[in-house]
Amino acid sequence: MAISPKQFAAIQQRLAGRGKNGAEPDRIRETTPVFAGAVLGVDPSLRGTGWGVVRYGRPQHQALAFGTIRCPARWERSRCLLHILQTLRDVTRQHGAEVCAIEGLFFAQNIQTALIMGEARGAALAAVAESGVPIFELAPRKVKQAVVGFGGAQKSAVAKMVQRMLNLPTIPDSDAADALALALTYLHESGRHALASPKRV
Repeated sequence: MAISPKQFAAIQQRLAGRGKNGAEPDRIRETTPVFAGAVLGVDPSLRGTGWGVVRYGRPQHQALAFGTIRCPARWERSRCLLHILQTLRDVTRQHGAEVCAIEGLFFAQNIQTALIMGEARGAALAAVAESGVPIFELAPRKVKQAVVGFGGAQKSAVAKMVQRMLNLPTIPDSDAADALALALTYLHESGRHALASPKRV
């Protein structure tokens, strides 16, 4: 979807840490946490499920590990779902996250796409739920709003802001960046001054 020059300039301001009239944009600000442990963020997709583990910290949160679960196009759906389940099971055990934040359901015009995404999400949910880790879902627009300050932000903008917020040496790939953004948003939303708590799945 095309954006106007004015919208592009606004996004650049947000990435630079400025809102209108030089004010801070409406994105993640420090709050007093209810939860101060490690969060596993999961952005499910059949061919590229992003994951990232972020530990609460002051003045800056820390990315413990992140990556993307790749499934080649030649793989059958069943093989992809098993790979997603097994990998996230290992990630959950290895990094000891106490909470999982997963991307919530979104509207898809193509019913086949929606079904496939639902299958990938189900495999991810089963892998994490098996370990007993509580799972919360966050709407994609809420995550973009929290991290970038704009609910319609592009993936590249989210990745750049995630790199900056976690002080990463390089920009993470888009799927892993979305997962890290989910974890960061959960840490923000669990603050005592947050307006709404994440929904538990």
